[in-house]
Amino acid sequence: MKQRDDADYGRLIVQGADRPGIVASVSGILTEHGANIVSLDQSSSDPSGGRFFQRSVFHLPDLSAKLESLNEALEAKLGEELGLQFRLVEAKRRKRVAIFVSKADHCLLDLLWRQRDGELGIDIPMVVSNHSDLSDDVRGFGIPFFHVPVEKGNKAAAEKEQLNLLKGNVDLVVLARYMQILSGDFLEEVGVPVINIHHSFLPAFMGASPYQRAKERGVKLVGATAHYVTEDLDEGPIIEQDVIRVSHDESVRELQRKGADVERLVLSRAVAWHCEDRVIRDGNTTVVF
Repeated sequence: MKQRDDADYGRLIVQGADRPGIVASVSGILTEHGANIVSLDQSSSDPSGGRFFQRSVFHLPDLSAKLESLNEALEAKLGEELGLQFRLVEAKRRKRVAIFVSKADHCLLDLLWRQRDGELGIDIPMVVSNHSDLSDDVRGFGIPFFHVPVEKGNKAAAEKEQLNLLKGNVDLVVLARYMQILSGDFLEEVGVPVINIHHSFLPAFMGASPYQRAKERGVKLVGATAHYVTEDLDEGPIIEQDVIRVSHDESVRELQRKGADVERLVLSRAVAWHCEDRVIRDGNTTVVF
């Protein structure tokens, strides 16, 4: 739900083992603190011992001043008494998103346009690339561009430089067709979620050259998948997917062109949903409200 003005709006994300009384507890605490719930989504995998997920959007005048006391009340009831995990955020706090890219520009430029137009409601403090090709395009948006070459034998040093750029400056890293595999050490140290766009409808055609393999297989649909990055290549929790129909007589290049359109849409949705706190990770799956 996009607010007319995010001032004094908060979001509360709750997850954990389902049990009676969770919804009443959440609404009760918010009401006791003077909040008005304007949107609430919830889901349970099984009412008898399943997993519970909830996203609430509420309005509370002077929220910033009341945030600490509200958080303490939620911790006492939801965390300590009910054993639930929760996140309380101010909607007005825009998430800082670093974009990693290589040479393909379609996903990057789409995100930059949407950010400049105010559609995404995020800040982009930097774009990092292992090539210098897109530096002028990025700087044309007034965004700092950092060229960090990744070559055989220097990957560890390159990732250390990237981590130094990111440390304390971002809330999310987006791989907008960044054609490098991040190491387990990088993922452990970066300290924020990483979202990747894969040019395939996973789990089909994992890894490199998916359009070539899709053409060889004679597929009738091509798609894209946005997912969180884990150490298991292309197997992280899926956030969003979409497909488009293709014909047997289309070339690999035509499949790539159609696929690029899907990639733009899928990645922008995933970034928006994550930054609006709509995505709840649960193991290797997600719940998206």
